[in-house]
Amino acid sequence: MNVFGIDVGGSGIKGAPVDIGTGEFMADRVRIETPQPATPQAIAATAVEVVRRSGWEGPIGCGFPAVIKDGVVLTAANIDDANVGFDLQQRLEDELHVPVRVVNDADAAGMAEMRWGAGRDFEGLALMLTLGTGIGTALFIGGRLIPNSELGHIEIGGHDAEHRASDGARKRDDLNWKEYAGRLDEYVTTIERLLWPDLIIVGGGISKKAKKFLPHLTARTKIVPAQMQNNAGISGAALAAVTESSETPVVLD
Repeated sequence: MNVFGIDVGGSGIKGAPVDIGTGEFMADRVRIETPQPATPQAIAATAVEVVRRSGWEGPIGCGFPAVIKDGVVLTAANIDDANVGFDLQQRLEDELHVPVRVVNDADAAGMAEMRWGAGRDFEGLALMLTLGTGIGTALFIGGRLIPNSELGHIEIGGHDAEHRASDGARKRDDLNWKEYAGRLDEYVTTIERLLWPDLIIVGGGISKKAKKFLPHLTARTKIVPAQMQNNAGISGAALAAVTESSETPVVLD
């Protein structure tokens, strides 16, 4: 079965048809720059254009950087505040006339890793971190997703964690890899004391350079780089379109 996956990011909105059995793209990815300002109407129009350029007609899953309930955007940590309260799922369905499911983007990436990547067949408590402009998180127990975990926003030392430990923070503060690892380690060990996960998967574009910072981490939890890398958001969004409601855990087997 093929499903079209869309990944809405801060710099680009990307999409491709995905083989749900393998997670592989069935055609070339289409990418359009994220509109600025990134108003909900402009984002929706761009996502629709990504689908139309691909020539796709069929079910669609869309990953979006916010808490999502019933297709409605509820938070705006790293996006335009105008998106809060916007029913992106309904808008896309109205425009494209096909079934659409919108989910949190970190949840989508985590689902891809748990189905096809670093978390495949793992049955314990797994935490996926997507390190980018902010910190996205996806939490799984026994292969089941606990939707909309916003653990990148826990407070450490009076600061929102992602403001110190995201890849965006590394670039903003011009940190070398060891300095950045120190900040990330502070975040990971705090999460560890709260949740005691059995596995942490580090994703986002920075995962390609995992060897530069993962060896400096001191946490007791096994920490591994993501395997799906840039495909995770699109493939996971497509997978989300054929699973249960985002209001309940998602069975991945």
